[in-house]
Amino acid sequence: MRIDIITVLPELLTSPVSHSILKRAQQQNLVEIHLHDLREYGLGKHRQVDDYAYGNDAGMVLMLEPVDRCISDLKKERNYDEIIYTSPDGEQFDQPMANAMSMLENIIILCGHYKGIDHRIREHLITKEISIGDFVMTGGELAAAVMADSIVRLIPGVLSDETSALSDSFQDGLLSPPVYTRPADYKGWEVPEVLRSGNFRKIDEWKANQAYERTKKLRPGLLDEMEDKA
Repeated sequence: MRIDIITVLPELLTSPVSHSILKRAQQQNLVEIHLHDLREYGLGKHRQVDDYAYGNDAGMVLMLEPVDRCISDLKKERNYDEIIYTSPDGEQFDQPMANAMSMLENIIILCGHYKGIDHRIREHLITKEISIGDFVMTGGELAAAVMADSIVRLIPGVLSDETSALSDSFQDGLLSPPVYTRPADYKGWEVPEVLRSGNFRKIDEWKANQAYERTKKLRPGLLDEMEDKA
């Protein structure tokens, strides 16, 4: 898989894509992540990438031409399954979306910045708009990092234990059950007896019940969504 991220602040992404799971995935040649500084495609001697908005709106807007030039250069080299724009207007990112996107071959993520982007980019270049939540950020760089991490960890071979990703929260629409490790008793705080019993049927039943109860208590809306889909 290849992920190309277009940004006016590549330094914000250098660290997230160079450590932990994303670093390991790249070292194993399971994914390529490339950062592209939009200012390299900027106009004039000052490499301008933003301008004032028509209509007297406040704030600066990312210009059409630099973005088009950058995306066009990338598309000369390969085909892309999705060209994504990080936007509060977009479809909300969730685990099913991450699962689907982990099976793609090449994607571009354009990080929003300033007041927004020239709307013609959204009309003619972008194939999918994604939001990571109903709040506003200074730019889309951190959103891009969140999506990249969530997607890449699902690629076979990235995690040392591939079954780990299958038991993550949201994979079955529920939160994960509690997890424990040694010691079994610390200051009187004990690991539930069932987890120490060796009875895997009872352990599975306990986990399923805990997942449901935690979801009901902490994120009841997830249960409503499951009922709506049923």
